[in-house]
Amino acid sequence: MKFYMLWNRRCLNHYYMGGEILEDWKIKIAALWIVAELSAIVGNMLELYESGVIEGLIAGELAGMQITPELMLALAILFLIGPVMAFLSLALKDSINRWVNIIVGVVFVGFTFMTIGEYLTIQSAYSASKILIEVVGLVFLVLIVWYAWKSKQKA
Repeated sequence: MKFYMLWNRRCLNHYYMGGEILEDWKIKIAALWIVAELSAIVGNMLELYESGVIEGLIAGELAGMQITPELMLALAILFLIGPVMAFLSLALKDSINRWVNIIVGVVFVGFTFMTIGEYLTIQSAYSASKILIEVVGLVFLVLIVWYAWKSKQKA
């Protein structure tokens, strides 16, 4: 490695990445998928502190629904989308990457708005904390869509 390469960040990245230079927007989107998923996990973990939730889980109910293998599969798929999207954000080619992140991000933004609406209608002592966590997750999801959309202009 030549000394002048140390002064050029792009050249240094090229050297250490084995010839492939990851663009900043891809890294930002991958990190945002991870923190969006973490905010969802935190929200679900805090829900366990509500009275009656653990008793419901022991009885085989989750949010008024019977816990079935199909429900568990659906929840597993839902919780795996964030990490998979983080990986795909780094692995996919630019044009496919943009559209996948925009489409999945918009779908998740829609789900988040529905969840916030649901929490606004439920009068619970825990509603404020749930809404806060959902709004923080919403900010991350909107940033994912924004960075993916804005990356079109650079190409």
